[in-house]
Amino acid sequence: RSPLFTVSRVRHILLWMIALYLTTKTKTPAYSHSNLYHYGTFPEGFHWGVSSSAYQVEGGWNADGKGPSVWDTFTQKPGNIPNNDNGDVACDSYNKIDADLYMLRALKVKTYRFSLSWSRIFPNGYKSSHNQKGVDYYDRLIDGLIANNIAPMVTLYHWDLPQALQDISGWDNLEMINIFNEYCDFCYATFGDRVKFWITFNEPQTIAWSGYGLGQIPPNVKQPRDAPYRVAHNLLKAHAQVYHTYDEKYRASQGGLVSISLNAEWAEPLDINVPREVVAADRALQFQLGWFAHPIFKNGDYPDAMKWQVGNKSELQGLPNSRLPSFTDEDKAFIQGTADVFCINTYTTKVVRHVTSRLNIESYETDQDVEKDNADGSENTAVNEQKAVAWGLRRLLNWLKEEYGDPEIYITENGVATGTAITVDDTDRIFFLKTYVDEALKAHNLDGVRVKGYIASSLMDSFEWLKGNTIGYGLHYVNFKLSSRPRTPKRSAHLYFDIMRNNGFPLPTEEEMLYGHFPEGFIWSTATAAYQVSAFGTNLLILSLRISIVSKH
Repeated sequence: RSPLFTVSRVRHILLWMIALYLTTKTKTPAYSHSNLYHYGTFPEGFHWGVSSSAYQVEGGWNADGKGPSVWDTFTQKPGNIPNNDNGDVACDSYNKIDADLYMLRALKVKTYRFSLSWSRIFPNGYKSSHNQKGVDYYDRLIDGLIANNIAPMVTLYHWDLPQALQDISGWDNLEMINIFNEYCDFCYATFGDRVKFWITFNEPQTIAWSGYGLGQIPPNVKQPRDAPYRVAHNLLKAHAQVYHTYDEKYRASQGGLVSISLNAEWAEPLDINVPREVVAADRALQFQLGWFAHPIFKNGDYPDAMKWQVGNKSELQGLPNSRLPSFTDEDKAFIQGTADVFCINTYTTKVVRHVTSRLNIESYETDQDVEKDNADGSENTAVNEQKAVAWGLRRLLNWLKEEYGDPEIYITENGVATGTAITVDDTDRIFFLKTYVDEALKAHNLDGVRVKGYIASSLMDSFEWLKGNTIGYGLHYVNFKLSSRPRTPKRSAHLYFDIMRNNGFPLPTEEEMLYGHFPEGFIWSTATAAYQVSAFGTNLLILSLRISIVSKH
């Protein structure tokens, strides 16, 4: 088989990682800003926003003709979610459009990212089951956003597959490519006159691995050996198909953008001085992010690291073919370039080291030959796997710039989880927002990364998937014990309002350099001491400047 990396690729990885390490960790004056708070602002037109997703906030799980989704099926089974929480009511956004619009209007966000419930629009997943009342709900929401000068950023698929489509094997079925295209085509035609930013899939890596490999989230398929690879293959083809549908039928008249929200955690090498560890960190990023980003933003094909790792392990495991499917040249051409901007969801950073995994375990996870751990100094959150490591965001953004040809980047999810004991006094989230947004600002202002938008996760506390209502990411507190689901702004909402209003962190007055003059007659002087200048009869003159200047603002 071909080598894992060409010499040029190894050199590229090493030089890039060393340069990144130097620019963000050294203590020399040129790079001391890495450990300092950076004051500055984003350019005019920066896209500030907040996010949500349909199953997490809407409720109305069977209202007005909506069909069941895989999450309805999963959460309604006792024991699957803590306290048997589910999204049957969630935040009741289906009946509280005005309350949601009030929060968004008060925050003065420019963008609201939300998702469409496929089974609310097409209850059984097919156009033939069209549900007008579901369409009317999204029309009212979109019209309300436009009336308040808030741009809708719409996710077409955020994990809640119609149950009827899972009954035909869901994303492991090639037929889903055309079925998904039919649904997206309808959405473009129906909402595209007002929606100018479309996201096809939210976190396809999570769909493929957590849904079809680990079996943790619906559809709860536990086939880590090869199902994630097959599903990802279909997701990439489905994404490309709906991108081309927009390109060919709607772009000229609607003028919108189409992308895909990928997820990644920054992978920090265990030891920057050990090439094997640097390559392992790069490999971890390629398996998580490059799995989808490399085909879309580079050459239409999977990263070399994935093809080599899975291909060689498959051969050593006695398999006739690689467990990683291959694309035809036609597929590659069809997939390459099918995103107008780069959308990234990110929450944390991991330290990565090389390991040699056992061959008798056939899994996407062991194929990577890496081990991940929490970074030193990371801050605890309510989700142990998502510790706060702000500096990792800047490094990730720089890596995206270098790896994918300097694309325009939108951070489409970034936030921190807090426990139910925290209601409105969420100081942890305040610290998170200040530090993470500042790292994005450093990437933009100091490193030249083209960061175009930041979407805070999330607008309000909501149903948090496998955690139910035991944690919250919201800028607004939602009391799930009350049927009215009242919303209350947290302290972090006030902070985020200020960040958006100021477009970042402009230099405070008290930090500004003071320029001016002392009054006429001010006495400037130098001083000496007899002992210091006359000792040993030397001709050395030591001048000691003793000027004390007191400045008051």
